[in-house]
Amino acid sequence: MTDPKGFATRAIHTGYDPLQNEGALTPPLHLTSTFTFETAEVGAELFAGERAGHIYSRISNPTLDLLEQRMASLEGAEAGLALASGMGAVTSVLWTLLSPGDEVIVDKTLYGCTFAYMHHGLRKFGITITHVDLTEPDNLTAAMTDRTRVVYFETPANPNMRLVDIAAVSKIAHAGGAQVVVDNTYATPYLTRPIALGADLVLHSATKYLGGHGDLVAGIVVGRAEQITEIRLVGMKDMTGAVMAPFNAMLIMRGLKTLALRMDRHCASAQVVANWLEGHPEVAKVHFPGLESFDQHALAKQQMTQPGAMIAFELKGGMDAGRRMMNNLGMIARAVSLGDAETLIQHPASMTHSTYTPEERAEHGISDGLIRLSVGLEDVEDILADLHGALSPRLSVVAG
Repeated sequence: MTDPKGFATRAIHTGYDPLQNEGALTPPLHLTSTFTFETAEVGAELFAGERAGHIYSRISNPTLDLLEQRMASLEGAEAGLALASGMGAVTSVLWTLLSPGDEVIVDKTLYGCTFAYMHHGLRKFGITITHVDLTEPDNLTAAMTDRTRVVYFETPANPNMRLVDIAAVSKIAHAGGAQVVVDNTYATPYLTRPIALGADLVLHSATKYLGGHGDLVAGIVVGRAEQITEIRLVGMKDMTGAVMAPFNAMLIMRGLKTLALRMDRHCASAQVVANWLEGHPEVAKVHFPGLESFDQHALAKQQMTQPGAMIAFELKGGMDAGRRMMNNLGMIARAVSLGDAETLIQHPASMTHSTYTPEERAEHGISDGLIRLSVGLEDVEDILADLHGALSPRLSVVAG
């Protein structure tokens, strides 16, 4: 039965009763590699899958189990799986779903390490990677073949903020017999819930907004219970070994308690920053779903409750101007990752997406001058002041 409680309430309470844990308000941290069996027969039943329980923390752990329940609830899925990193989630899912000869259709834009895994990893094992502009769902209809097993995309996409219509693409993919995997890292389940829109599996780099404090690396995948079990026992246990540490699960659950509050603040500040950047004379283009000038603004309003806190923008002076601006910043940190309390800025072409060749970046919509900004939780006036000082010190700051 679907829990009728609100998002923030579920993020704090799902799956845990203090009175069943000696009254401890905070769930216990299970730092154990293995688990004892009452009898040899019970151990055999657990290994045979005939009895529920824990065997070894490479497969499951009570602390991770609670996090998995909470993430499944927040995403509206049957079950979840916690993994060691976002790339651990990507690789564990795709090693489970794919076999030599299969095809994966992906959007034109992917996170750099996902792009590298598909092109430098999966391709070596006889899997075809086909890029399609999924911002136009009809393109998928034309591209589907009898070998297409997975349609994979990010929305919003890292780093250029492209959106994909999850419902439309899922309908077409399912009609062709393919499964839909969505990277929901940028949006989080607070802003977008792909399962409700037709996706089969949703994954996250929990390093980002879910943890929210820049102090861990982790991944999450949610979906149907039967399929999550398969990914657990094949993709994670046998193929990647990408097992999350219980301590990291505890930190993510701490982060989930404030996810709704943090995302409200992140999004509100990002809207102010995007408006300011769009009006700045040194800025050529701002890519942000909350701007009416954003090409997919209508789709953003349709499938996102708020526009998020990631901004991509280009300066009129191109890459050189972008580097000068970043080097002139004071408070805003030059760093990769995103979703932290701190505002972070980076240059995708030379950093997160440097796995693309220059020709591939041009083909996939990642210009050399693109700057990616993760708007943090500082006072927005201070974020604007730092950007202003780095872009053009002679102009006065106008927030709005």
